Amino acid sequence: MEKQSKKDVMFDRMKEKKKEVRVVRRIVLIVALVLLLIVAVAGWQVYSYVTGALEPVDPDSEEVIEVEVPIGSNLDSIAALLEDKGVIKDARIYKYYVKFKNESEFQAGSYGLTQSMTLDEITQSLKTGKVYHEPLYTINVPEGLTLEEIAERVIAEKTDYTAEQFMEQVQDEAYIDELMTKYPDLLTEEIKGENVRYALEGYLFPATYPVYEENPSLTLLIEQMLDATKANIEPYQSVLQEQEKSPHWLLTFASLLEEEATAKSDRQTIASVFYNRMDQDMPLQTDPTVIYAMGEHKDRLFNSDYEFEHPYSTYTNKGLPPGPIAAAGASSIEAVLDPNQTEYLYFLADSEGNNYFSTSYEQHLQYRDEHIGN
Repeated sequence: MEKQSKKDVMFDRMKEKKKEVRVVRRIVLIVALVLLLIVAVAGWQVYSYVTGALEPVDPDSEEVIEVEVPIGSNLDSIAALLEDKGVIKDARIYKYYVKFKNESEFQAGSYGLTQSMTLDEITQSLKTGKVYHEPLYTINVPEGLTLEEIAERVIAEKTDYTAEQFMEQVQDEAYIDELMTKYPDLLTEEIKGENVRYALEGYLFPATYPVYEENPSLTLLIEQMLDATKANIEPYQSVLQEQEKSPHWLLTFASLLEEEATAKSDRQTIASVFYNRMDQDMPLQTDPTVIYAMGEHKDRLFNSDYEFEHPYSTYTNKGLPPGPIAAAGASSIEAVLDPNQTEYLYFLADSEGNNYFSTSYEQHLQYRDEHIGN
């Protein structure tokens, strides 16, 4: 048999390579088509799911579902509540839909919603506050009040209960245990700390609450406020877990800002001062903790007051006090987790509520002489 010439061998190799190229091209084409098909099917499924989630749960349903939106609820908690009640199909889709429509300012209350309502109808109902039944009256809890002040200024004035009855209820050990079971993520063992004055101090959220009964029980009023606190803390639970912090830590820190700040922007800067002082192992030295420790209101503290030994005093102890010293609002809570980035270590406020921040004690004393005087 004659040997192939070099030319024939090269020709055969070229034919073989062309054949391999054709096979590879076919494989690539088939893989590409398969991938396109998968993407198309997945895209269609996503599209079908989203469009389905945008439609009413049951267009023919006439059953009224009562939905209670707690005071202070944000979009995440409202969407989750609506899905849990079966009013919408998917909380995440509803949340994106509301953000896309640029809707906001939902109102708390009891709503009568149906599965036949569209997302727009549900949203408008929550925005306009068309509640299932109107409250008989409202109770307003201002920001920055202590439990004792809530008892005297709110409960005793707005209800038939006395301040003593309220304080007895919030200090009842059996009731506290019951609440800890009902709110396990909010009320932890920290509220029973050895030096904590009142377990529920700082946990009754400041807001205006609707009352639907002639003579609501104290437990109903207390738990309405706890529901609002829970709604305001829940969005930050993952952040707290990442930072290995607790709701008790957050509410304690926020209460200091609530008592010190005079403007929303100041809260974030004051938070930075407290963080900076703790980083440098300096005591926080915030006057409201001394006043709380002494258990009496004072317009002005004297040098001897700063030496008052008590677990809540941030002059005689470093770090945060054992627990909150007042009820903090949403702005103070947010400021704790989103402080300004500064190098300030000191601040003071003048008689008009203006705060002055400084990085050195010398500058702080200068501001004191300029804006406070002796």
